[in-house]
Amino acid sequence: MSGEGRPELDTDGAGMRVVVVSGLWHHEISTGLLHGARRVLEASGATWSEVQVPGSFELPLVCRVALDAGADAVVALGVIVRGETPHFDYVASAATDGLTRVALDTGKPVGFGVLTVEDEQQGLDRAGLDGSREDVGGRAAEAAIATVHAIRALRSR
Repeated sequence: MSGEGRPELDTDGAGMRVVVVSGLWHHEISTGLLHGARRVLEASGATWSEVQVPGSFELPLVCRVALDAGADAVVALGVIVRGETPHFDYVASAATDGLTRVALDTGKPVGFGVLTVEDEQQGLDRAGLDGSREDVGGRAAEAAIATVHAIRALRSR
């Protein structure tokens, strides 16, 4: 997600219940993503909570459970760094496809904050840390809230 062309979004989360589901792999990067999401959700006025899972492969299932339990939206945060084996491709595909399926099956937003990067530096550049170029965790939380607004507007017609 590039910062160029970034839209202005409605990030008023008042009355919304959001769950942040974050993977534990690549601690420094995942912590940065989590801090970005926390910052946005705190400022939004949403009621929110956090659940941590081992890694990105586990995100779809836990996001689905959170949405089925009544959350209006989830924010999925994870870090997948390419290695020397095809493991990256399988986990990235499973996480992406699984989160898409969760959103479509539940009809509720999944803020996608899963980094799929070639190396740790690319992750650090997107983690919302001091010196990072992007704040993917914050952007994923903003997208989740804005999508709740879009869905509510369509359903109220």
